[in-house]
Amino acid sequence: MTGMETVFLDDPWWIVLIKVVGIFVLLLTWTIFNVWFERRVLGKMQNRKGPIMNGPLGLGQALGDGVKLLLKEDFRPARTDAVVFSLAPMLTGVAAFASWAVIPLGGPVRMFGVETRLQLTDLPVAALVVMAIAGVGFYGFVLAGWSSNGTYSLLGSMRATAQVISYEIAMGLSLVAVFMYAGTMSTSQIVAAQQEPINLFGFTIPLPSWYGLLLLPSFVIYYISMFGETNRQPFDMPECESELVSGHITDFSGFRYALFFLAEYINVATVSAVCVTLFLGGYHAPWPLAGTFVDQGWFGLLWFVLKVQIMFFTVSWVRAAVPRVRYDQMMKLGWKVLIPANLAWIVLLALVRGASVHGWWANPIFIGTLIVFIAAVVAVIWMSGPEPEPEPEIADEDAEFDAFAGGYPVPPMPGQKLINKVVTSTGTEEPVGAASGSARRSSTSNGAEL
Repeated sequence: MTGMETVFLDDPWWIVLIKVVGIFVLLLTWTIFNVWFERRVLGKMQNRKGPIMNGPLGLGQALGDGVKLLLKEDFRPARTDAVVFSLAPMLTGVAAFASWAVIPLGGPVRMFGVETRLQLTDLPVAALVVMAIAGVGFYGFVLAGWSSNGTYSLLGSMRATAQVISYEIAMGLSLVAVFMYAGTMSTSQIVAAQQEPINLFGFTIPLPSWYGLLLLPSFVIYYISMFGETNRQPFDMPECESELVSGHITDFSGFRYALFFLAEYINVATVSAVCVTLFLGGYHAPWPLAGTFVDQGWFGLLWFVLKVQIMFFTVSWVRAAVPRVRYDQMMKLGWKVLIPANLAWIVLLALVRGASVHGWWANPIFIGTLIVFIAAVVAVIWMSGPEPEPEPEIADEDAEFDAFAGGYPVPPMPGQKLINKVVTSTGTEEPVGAASGSARRSSTSNGAEL
């Protein structure tokens, strides 16, 4: 048993209880702050003030909204499945809290005389546990839409299902590169691996090897997938108010609605925390403060919270700056861009890592194969790009245009002349001059002349 495993497995039960309560309180208070923080950020970006009236700097506004939801009537529409209707928000809320059990909030500290770590537990596959719990949380959305017995709610839950399948694949593949580079799936060991000096092509650079820089394509794909995973703009398809009212949460109110609202903001903090842990050095201080006295003990919790808050700020920034995309555009981005790019990047990274381990860089055959692979990937990307739009046809000014040829009135192009038609007494259309005068008089009297 290694020293790290001893720290995690030998905690007294009361230390574990303190950690559980501490994480629960931290997430609740952090969510209240993030609701206020996002509203202030959106206000600044939209040239308004945001909440400023209740409490200092308006901090009491989010707390008041939460208390109002707890005291509001918990209404349930008729013809809904009562058990599933109540189970759905609880499942989503529990999954939101459970992911934080394996996220390291800090390094070794002393808590009431006991040496421990600011992490509830760790597992050899801790990073995959976070992904699995996130998938379970989406069952709450599906159950909410199905139990509501409403069209908009059901459509919202179906959108959530397709969306999470698409973007969890892209998000999971973006983590494969991290596992390959770190050689582990343990969250605490991945954080420790990012403190090692950067090693590129045999050269050592005395800087922390944050995977957000070394594995930039994986970091970019994970960041984009964050919005699809958390239903945030521009990917808030399951509850877009312009189409589905509120989607899967249309029929929820009171405490059950508060659970969905709480889970949404905790999920944003969760994906931001995973991003910080796997790509941005975790709870360690950035260079040049890495390894100094401000990078030890309880300072780690401060750095972790600061990094996650910066990530949350960027999510709010995107919400204010990027409009909602169409559903087909979102699915096309996930399946035709992010997933193929991830697979190509993983293969390229495996070749580079294998060459570094086995010394293949001196082999001209390997160099040629690598160049051919990169050229093939570039060619595929180039060929799969959008097709050029055809040039607009120039209308013939002398040609006559039948506006009703397809059965529906179509406006003429510039320079085209309309064909004047009349409806005969038998109901057929003929150009002016072909129909008899009586037919024209008949159609005119009936108001059917075109």
